[in-house]
Amino acid sequence: MKFLLLIAFIHFLPQCTGKPLSLDEHQHCHQQTFKEIKREIAGYSDIAKAIINLAVYGNAQNRSYERLARFVDTIGPRLSGSKNLEMAIKYMFSVLQEDRLENVHLEPVKVPHWERGEESAMMLAPRNHSIVILGLGSSVATPPEGITAEVLVVTSFDELHKRAQDAKGKIVVYNQPFISYEETVKYRLLGAVEAGKVGAVASLIRSVASFSINSPHTGWQQYQSDVPKIPTACISMEDAEMMARMSSRGTRIVVTLKMEAKTYPDTGSFNTVAEIVGSKYPEQVVLVSGHLDSWDVGQGAMDDGGGAFISWEALSLIKDLGLRPKRTLRLVLWTAEEQGGVGAEQYYQLHKGNISNFDIVMESDSGTFMPMGLAFTGSDKARAILKEIMQLLQPINVTNIYENGGETDTEYWVRDGVPGASLRDDISKYFWFHHTQGDTMTVQDPNQMNLCAAVWTVVSYVIADMEEMLPRNCALPQ
Repeated sequence: MKFLLLIAFIHFLPQCTGKPLSLDEHQHCHQQTFKEIKREIAGYSDIAKAIINLAVYGNAQNRSYERLARFVDTIGPRLSGSKNLEMAIKYMFSVLQEDRLENVHLEPVKVPHWERGEESAMMLAPRNHSIVILGLGSSVATPPEGITAEVLVVTSFDELHKRAQDAKGKIVVYNQPFISYEETVKYRLLGAVEAGKVGAVASLIRSVASFSINSPHTGWQQYQSDVPKIPTACISMEDAEMMARMSSRGTRIVVTLKMEAKTYPDTGSFNTVAEIVGSKYPEQVVLVSGHLDSWDVGQGAMDDGGGAFISWEALSLIKDLGLRPKRTLRLVLWTAEEQGGVGAEQYYQLHKGNISNFDIVMESDSGTFMPMGLAFTGSDKARAILKEIMQLLQPINVTNIYENGGETDTEYWVRDGVPGASLRDDISKYFWFHHTQGDTMTVQDPNQMNLCAAVWTVVSYVIADMEEMLPRNCALPQ
């Protein structure tokens, strides 16, 4: 899922930065008038219907769901640096070759390797109570005997710093309200740092979620080199609220926290790549993607198995229909997204010299529930073209365009002016399961995945096959 706090600012950066990444202006300025482009897009109506029929009603119905189920049931969760992720990459390398896709290969990268080990939290006062926790990624361990300390409950960073004298030697429990993921995730990312600044010995953070059935939500967090590193974990909404109620009554709370978490040296991993090579402009690329890694709980079916597998499905559907677009359609399954787009950043560094040939970068990483449309970042002229392409999806009533089309793995390109798109779907239940033991195949719905695959395929194919690339920062002839 998006490493949102770190990348939100990117949307406000200039579209092109630095001479080394400058774009060929002529290449991205359309010679066709908009009327001609609309006519060209309308000409894809039959192909769009064929894609929809095959994905939703035909022989490929439920295929992405069944492929995903087999994958997550075989491999399980896929944490960066783990043997499971290594097995997952080998699995995908094999099945993409079996699917007869082209240029199937692995691109090596270095990724973080952190393991949670055994972990527990026990309330000792005012009563014995086992607190369900999930340690946060990159957390340090407690001593073997654990940390036993009084609890200080706060609802915000401001309250923590106002009560800094009370925090020294305590376990800080954050009971921040859930506003939105974008707003509230800062407590997961920075909770340990802020608690460490005021002398706390550990931090327990209310899970960043809109709903809970006593389910903690893990995720990545960050230390700062000039702040003591303290152990940190997420707790359930229920336990955070209970301790807040106890504290408001003046009740003394004591907790013992034990965590074996350990960070190992960075290890080798791979981004997984497959293509349908373009027939006329093979050097130009339309990139579709999802991330293959997940957290070490649940199955990683929703985040981001669904996005990865509808991206594979896009190439399969196009191949099954005997289509070959003018541009190369490239599938990339990212590694180590959950640690902040680590694999994608190295991919960008390797390929950014070819930036002018990237037509659009697409990532699905916000679930594959009922699709509503496409989020897009790019020039107004490109947005107008995307709006026309989305009309091809009227048969399944998915025609909307939204803002902010970048995801964690594609933002590197979007900030430098490459158009970016992401799937927009009904995420009303997404954060119920996000980074929890509940992210399993049971969350997924085959009919919804069929529709998501149809959207993803129609958009990527039409962009890849149009005569001209999407315009960037130039006028579109009327």
